[in-house]
Amino acid sequence: MDGAVKELDQPLVECKNICHLLNFFHTCKNNLLIKVHLIYNNKNMDLNLKDKVIVVSGGAKGIGEGIVKVLAAEGAVTVIIGRNEADNLKIVAAVEATGGKAFQVVAELSDPAECEAAIKKVVGKFNRIDGLVNNAGVNDGVGLENGNYEKFMASLHKNLVHYYLLAHYALPELKRSKGSIVNITSKTADTGQGNTSAYAASNGGRNALTREWAVELLKYGIRVNAVVVAECFTPLYAKWIETLPNPQEKLKEIEAKIPLENRMTTAEEIANAVAFLLSSRSSHTTGQLVYVDGGYVHLDRALANA
Repeated sequence: MDGAVKELDQPLVECKNICHLLNFFHTCKNNLLIKVHLIYNNKNMDLNLKDKVIVVSGGAKGIGEGIVKVLAAEGAVTVIIGRNEADNLKIVAAVEATGGKAFQVVAELSDPAECEAAIKKVVGKFNRIDGLVNNAGVNDGVGLENGNYEKFMASLHKNLVHYYLLAHYALPELKRSKGSIVNITSKTADTGQGNTSAYAASNGGRNALTREWAVELLKYGIRVNAVVVAECFTPLYAKWIETLPNPQEKLKEIEAKIPLENRMTTAEEIANAVAFLLSSRSSHTTGQLVYVDGGYVHLDRALANA
């Protein structure tokens, strides 16, 4: 909380905590006019992400868009990898309009060759990668009863395989920068959902890879964590809810089961956790699955708001 202070005979004092503040009042109690300038080291915690090159797959919409915008606000150079150039460029323009830095690479991530080419383009442009956010994916409804081998394997490529490939191809640069990886994953690996076997399997794989990579990459000082999403309202979520009977009633029913404040998690709240995990402020955090879900997965929803 910065405050404007007129020049006084009493020197300007930095009151960094309540003890300093009380001492200041005690020493100045005879003054007719006391002005206190409360100085914080920073209005916001500095995450030390300025000019860090961070790749975000699926960064043009939904949670990915939220991550890109939060990272750009922290001063990072955000690189969107996504299949739709128009969508990518729209977010790049939005970031640049607010003074941020962004770049985009068009790639169909279900194609392994395009995963490799995308990382090469990033390295060719910036000669470094400091962080990777694996985020792209879709809950495509490939279930046990209504699916088949071809659909199941295709879903794994859309939701899991490119997590591995982007990390694999970015690894030489992450080793050089001692960077960080954050995998976005879903509650479906913990709770199931029904009729979405491939997506649930993909998220179980994402969770397992997070812990596996955290172990494998310890020797390089590379941290690997995951942010687990439960009920976060995005364009894809809105599209899904509309496929259900009485969608608005169903949405209210879901919100009522979210213990904290009976509301959906926002993309920005997911993004804030991602930014922290990418930053040096989380320097001793690795191999963690961080649930940003208002208590949805682990709290007793029947009793939380009793």
